[in-house]
Amino acid sequence: MISFPNCKINLGLHIVGKRNDGFHDLETIFLPIPFEDCLEIQRTTDTSSISVTGLPVEGNPEHNLCMKAYQLLKSKFDLSPVTMHLHKQIPTGAGLGGGSADGAYTLTMSNVIFNLGLKQSELIELSSQLGSDCAFFISNSTCIGTGRGNILEPIELPQLNGLFVMLVMPGIHISSAWAFQQITPRPERKSIRVLVKGPVTEWRPTLENDFEKPVYSQYPALKLIKDQLYDAGAVYASLSGSGSAVYGLFKTLAPIQFPPTYTVKTFALNQKES
Repeated sequence: MISFPNCKINLGLHIVGKRNDGFHDLETIFLPIPFEDCLEIQRTTDTSSISVTGLPVEGNPEHNLCMKAYQLLKSKFDLSPVTMHLHKQIPTGAGLGGGSADGAYTLTMSNVIFNLGLKQSELIELSSQLGSDCAFFISNSTCIGTGRGNILEPIELPQLNGLFVMLVMPGIHISSAWAFQQITPRPERKSIRVLVKGPVTEWRPTLENDFEKPVYSQYPALKLIKDQLYDAGAVYASLSGSGSAVYGLFKTLAPIQFPPTYTVKTFALNQKES
């Protein structure tokens, strides 16, 4: 079975508190973007294994979230071994949730391959054990994320219809753990669900990503990308997650000259009408 795990960007990201379990409470909007990895899973009679091509993935492949997802299911069900092949196109350390998507897709694909009959709510609960972003990729539709990012509520943003996303990936790996260490939670703020009610042209002064200040201080090139997007006519631009990817929302795309080492992708948005 072959599937194509996609990435996400964040529309606003507020860190609102530090939890007793060491994680942070946050508020954000997850927006799925059709920039994808490729994942193949097959049953085998040999030992389970995974191979990875495309962009490099740090660490032992056996510790990849795909393998962790399979092992999580295997601890609950009598699963036969599998071989997995992951072709990475979504860069790691970019704030796009590529690894989380790969893990979540492993759960949904395995549910089909092994005919486990798990409901979406059960897959979401399992995915939350893999990582905070993983639950989003089970539903994979525009959602407000709260808690660790694993409490999800669908939201429709018809004002995004007809806009384009320009996603700029400069090839910088940013540790999420480091990024969270730079943040002082701010609980007393207007909710993101309120801030996005108006036109996208009104988001720039108010819709914040709390990671931008420390990340731009450490990596000034990322702030330059955001400035270039606005200079080219973006109606809204932001860091995604804890970075390093930066995106702009445009009514009309304009060519922008970025260094040749950067990866740039553009996509049209089509949200459901409310």
